[in-house]
Amino acid sequence: MKLPSILKTYCPYCRTHTEHDVKLEKKGKASSMRRGTRKYNEVKKGYVGSPRTPKKDVYKTGKRPLAILTCKTCKKKQQKAYPSRTKKKPEIK
Repeated sequence: MKLPSILKTYCPYCRTHTEHDVKLEKKGKASSMRRGTRKYNEVKKGYVGSPRTPKKDVYKTGKRPLAILTCKTCKKKQQKAYPSRTKKKPEIK
C-alpha cells in the first residue's frame, strides 16, 4: 500500500484540518525475558522441532497498516488504521 508523505486531515488538538507527516508503524522487538517466552523455551527444550505447531486452516493474506500522523503545527501524533489488508509491502513516496 502506497501512502503520501504529507496528508491534510483533521487534527483533534488544533481542531482544524492541518497538514500531517505520515509514517508507518514498525513493530518493536519482542522481549526474551517475558513469561510466555520463557515457558515456551522450557517446553521446547529437548525437541527437534516445535512441540506446539498450529494447524492453520486460513492464512491471512496481508497486514493491516497503521499510519502515525504527526501534525505540523502542534507536533502531536495520532494513529490512523486502514481497514483493508495490504497485498504488497507498504511504501511511502
